[in-house]
Amino acid sequence: MSVQTIQPNPSFCPIDEIPDAVEALRESFQSGRTRPVEWRLAQLDGILRFLKERHEEILAALQSDLGKPRFDALLAEVVGVELDVLHMKKYLRRWMKPESVATPVIHWPARSFIHKEPLGVVLVIAPWNYPLQLCLGPLAAAVAAGNTAVVKPSELSPATSALLEKHLPNYLDPNCVRVIQGEVPETTRLLEQRFDHILYTGNGKVARIVMKAAAEHLTPVTLELGGKSPVIVDSTIDVKMAAKRLVWAKFFNCGQTCVAPDYLLVEESVHDRLLDEMVAAVKKFWGKNPQKHSEYARIVNSRHYRRLMGLMDCDCRVVCGGSGQESDRYIQPTILADVSPKADVMEEEIFGPILPVLKVPGVNEAIDFINERPKPLALYVFSDSKQVQRRVLQSTSSGGAVINHCMLHNLVPGLPFGGVGESGMGAYHGKAGFDTFSHRKSVVEKPLAFDTFLVYPPYTRRITKLTEKLVKAWRFLRPGS
Repeated sequence: MSVQTIQPNPSFCPIDEIPDAVEALRESFQSGRTRPVEWRLAQLDGILRFLKERHEEILAALQSDLGKPRFDALLAEVVGVELDVLHMKKYLRRWMKPESVATPVIHWPARSFIHKEPLGVVLVIAPWNYPLQLCLGPLAAAVAAGNTAVVKPSELSPATSALLEKHLPNYLDPNCVRVIQGEVPETTRLLEQRFDHILYTGNGKVARIVMKAAAEHLTPVTLELGGKSPVIVDSTIDVKMAAKRLVWAKFFNCGQTCVAPDYLLVEESVHDRLLDEMVAAVKKFWGKNPQKHSEYARIVNSRHYRRLMGLMDCDCRVVCGGSGQESDRYIQPTILADVSPKADVMEEEIFGPILPVLKVPGVNEAIDFINERPKPLALYVFSDSKQVQRRVLQSTSSGGAVINHCMLHNLVPGLPFGGVGESGMGAYHGKAGFDTFSHRKSVVEKPLAFDTFLVYPPYTRRITKLTEKLVKAWRFLRPGS
């Protein structure tokens, strides 16, 4: 498959204009225009219209940036955003309503509730591997919650970034949403500004820079990072079905997915059969030469190509693949066996079409292996045993998990998507995204028509004794409260 070339001619935002751009968004927020539900729904409708009316341009840009096959782009980028936005539209009015909270009898008459209010001006920093979804998904959550926003797309996906900058202002309120392109200098200047929330998707190294900058303004952050998402495969599985699902998940988008399976821990008794079935699945999906197949994506650039090829330079057995062509940003779907746990391919997040497979005696050893390493963004277990499934979920920690498949949790709008520990903090998608970009303000409303004399000085002996009796009665009626 040849990679089309689109010249996006990106125009980076002049660095000196960034402070004024952020301040203009703050003025728009303070005007109150983003708070009504009608404004929020209009922005969500605008995102849906953008996806529909710019459909072919979006697919062409994604193909240019990543050689992304049409189906992959539709499923993960376009449909993924549409599902989330439609879910938000359906439930937004419900999410915005105040939540009633029980009020202790000693405060009666009174009403307690949680008021949801937007945070203000938020910053979304998106990566290159899903340059549309990971811009528009967080942005949709931000505007649904009533915020103004800066979106910083990745300079490594220039065609998609240019498309967003050129066309998105025609579908969203340009006074409240701004796309700012740039590289390190522009991002650095953005991070110097005061935001009310920052959502960053990327790697841990840059996440530390984002957190350090955010700390200057005590700005809360949501970090969607990566890590090495493991897969446990036990002896009870349907080997052929597991192989098909694993190969699809691993090599989707050429392995450049933050929740892609990073390595397999396979029980000894099914290890060799699983390898054979995965090799067969690779051939069934992409034929003998995936490079010429229209449904196999590309590595984003030469730097990542060379990094990935270097990871394969280890003491292991190449079961299939193992080579590539830098000029086409192509790397074969590669499966490695007999890999040392200390090899670089087992220490670094792979983020490419390379799948190490390790043999383990059983599920307990697999759990121990995972728990000795940083907490992953996702964890997958393939087992027909409910007991094994429960044991893995209860004995490990990960941002999300899927049983007998991979990555599907990312396309369920009602599930929060986020990491834990080294794989990130906070979450979004659906209501979790609305909550991330909202402040839950505690409110007590007490009428002026009635008041109690007990709370006001002077506190006589009689008032003190009466109060003590009321407290004892309260504890009797509400034990443990």
